[in-house]
Amino acid sequence: MTGNGRVDKLVLEARRQREQRESGYRERALKLFPWICGRCARDFTQANVRTLTVHHKDGNHDNNPADGSNWELLCIYCHENEHARELDNAAGGGGGTPQDVATHRPFAALESILKRKDVK
Repeated sequence: MTGNGRVDKLVLEARRQREQRESGYRERALKLFPWICGRCARDFTQANVRTLTVHHKDGNHDNNPADGSNWELLCIYCHENEHARELDNAAGGGGGTPQDVATHRPFAALESILKRKDVK
């Protein structure tokens, strides 16, 4: 195989792998949602987005609707806390008392804010 043929094959394989990765739910979620943790509202950039995770709201990693309705972006700390609370509840540890449940929803009014005409 010539040098150009080898390079072409490598480029083609790299493109195929990239398309495969981008079709994954994490990449789709990162395109759909702002890069902000849904619990602590920490803001993420290209430099630290690797620590932003996709949490499946129903716990089923095979439930990946195209609209992202089963996903929320959480930082690794909030994601770990979420799963720890689920394990505590399953073990009967009472980790899910009302005061422990996250109530902050940073995007609750986003749609109405975006529809306002006075917001530029």
